[in-house]
Amino acid sequence: MDFSSTFILLFGSTFGLILRIFIQNNFKKSICFDIQNTSIVNFLSSFFLGILVALNFINNEILVLFYSGFLGCFSTFSSFIYQLFILFKKRKFLRLFFHYIEVIILSFLFFYLGYFLINFF
Repeated sequence: MDFSSTFILLFGSTFGLILRIFIQNNFKKSICFDIQNTSIVNFLSSFFLGILVALNFINNEILVLFYSGFLGCFSTFSSFIYQLFILFKKRKFLRLFFHYIEVIILSFLFFYLGYFLINFF
């Protein structure tokens, strides 16, 4: 990886991290139903990824900036796994199962929504 790619990666990841921390600290814990802030971030990340996949960028610098940099730091897969682990430790297996299904299915639906919107317009 050359210097310009490293700089682009750092630039994208900085903005991804800032936006994730902003959302995690400023959104309410409950929006009509119990949902974690990290889940909201994952849904938005899936939506953005669907848009980017639909746009089909060929430029390597844009791929590094958005896919690896911005979305790599914006999404919170490790926080999702940690939430599952905490539910497992507390022996809340039913909640663990539903949280897992909720995040996987809704993330896929948000990905498809972003992809569909770009292809529709």
